[in-house]
Amino acid sequence: MGITKSEHFTDEQNELATLAKAIGHPARIAIIQHLIKVNSCVCGDIVNELPLAQPTVSQHLKELKNAGLIKGNFEGNAICYCLNEEGFNKIKGFFQHINAYLENKKNQCC
Repeated sequence: MGITKSEHFTDEQNELATLAKAIGHPARIAIIQHLIKVNSCVCGDIVNELPLAQPTVSQHLKELKNAGLIKGNFEGNAICYCLNEEGFNKIKGFFQHINAYLENKKNQCC
């Protein structure tokens, strides 16, 4: 496997790549969709929704949290997760930029 050479890219490019990588797994998409549906929940609730073992779900939650897409707070001995608006705003801004380009281009590409 090659070296990514991330130091050759801007902080914004590296951050967007981290966010994209975090949502690049179907289990993580399912976790995000579940959090949207219930607004917040504890890890055990998420484990019951997915066909994955608890340690696997915990690893996916860790990846989402490290990327800044979810937040987690302790409630007693459990962690309550919710979406982190700031992370999704960065993704939204990137796709809005692409959308504006595509609308202006009007299919004038090869």
